[in-house]
Amino acid sequence: MQRIIYNILTLSLLITLFSCGEKESENGKSKKQQEETVERRLFVSKAQFKGSKMKLGNIESMSFPVTVKTTGMIDVPPENRAVVNATRGGYIKTVPLLIGDKVQKGQTLLTIENPEFITLQQDYMEVNEKLGFLKAEYERQKTMMEENITSQKSFLQAQSNYKTAVASYNGLRKQLTLLNISPSQVESGNISSVVSIYAPISGSITKVNVTRGTYVSPATSIMEIIDNDHIHLELSVFEKDIMKLKKGQEINFRVPESSANVFKAEVHLIGTAIEENRTIKVHAHLEDEKEANFLTGMFVEAEIITEIIEANAIAETAVVSQENIHSLLKLNEETDEGYYFDSVSVQVGNTYEGNIALTSMNELTKEDKILTKGTFNLIGGE
Repeated sequence: MQRIIYNILTLSLLITLFSCGEKESENGKSKKQQEETVERRLFVSKAQFKGSKMKLGNIESMSFPVTVKTTGMIDVPPENRAVVNATRGGYIKTVPLLIGDKVQKGQTLLTIENPEFITLQQDYMEVNEKLGFLKAEYERQKTMMEENITSQKSFLQAQSNYKTAVASYNGLRKQLTLLNISPSQVESGNISSVVSIYAPISGSITKVNVTRGTYVSPATSIMEIIDNDHIHLELSVFEKDIMKLKKGQEINFRVPESSANVFKAEVHLIGTAIEENRTIKVHAHLEDEKEANFLTGMFVEAEIITEIIEANAIAETAVVSQENIHSLLKLNEETDEGYYFDSVSVQVGNTYEGNIALTSMNELTKEDKILTKGTFNLIGGE
């Protein structure tokens, strides 16, 4: 009996000792986990926080645009671009202007010389001199015809001669006008082998294709003038994005080669035919054409805003991306010595005006304090 009691007491003692050992092990393990959790936190001293100009912020609801990205160029309407050529061929006598010179409509651009101009003026003078006589003869024959004094043949001959002369006179006069030769000056006896070509529009000279002594024909492009007073965007949008576009949508664009500034424009016209490269032309008007010194032909990168969505967002500098993993630092604890942060993984969306949308916040709330400036210095190099 005593032996049985002894065995029972011994077994109870072993169970008690085992239970105490297990409890101490669990407490030790829990304590160790807590210590590891504390060790995983990032500590930033108050001096470091201030010296690095770090900032804290909150997640906020913001408006984010959904955009269609495209490229294009600065252009002008067809009526603001002019190619200068000669009505008749000739040799360039003077060409005083250079690329970049500004000209006004009607200003002399260059002069052309050709002996044929003299022949044309002579023909005009001869017809002009004959016209008075042929008109008088026609009226005399007409009067005599009414009085049955002359034959119908003589009347018809006089009528034909007069009308033929009138046709020649009007034709030659028109040709002189096209050559910028004054018919009244020719009638006064002033004949010249040199004619002037005038600017058809106001603007700046962008091309000069001739030099003094060059022979030019009516098909020759002598120079080009562009008026930059009204410029627009000519964008190319891919076929897959065409259905998202409509007139009046806002556009943000920049000229990457010359400026980091973002400018505003608005969709004005959308093309109705798809081109060979499966794109469609979009014509956009600038919000302020005088905002920058835009030049025709400048390459632009543009984003057409198709809709606006609401999303939770934080400053773009708060998120650090490493191997497609996006992280930010949430304030865990603030003490007299400094700040303790937890690294939290998030999923991100679009960026706009320095903010980034958070599509998944991983249990973050708008009340949490987030390190918005200085994050990369703490975890960017890990």
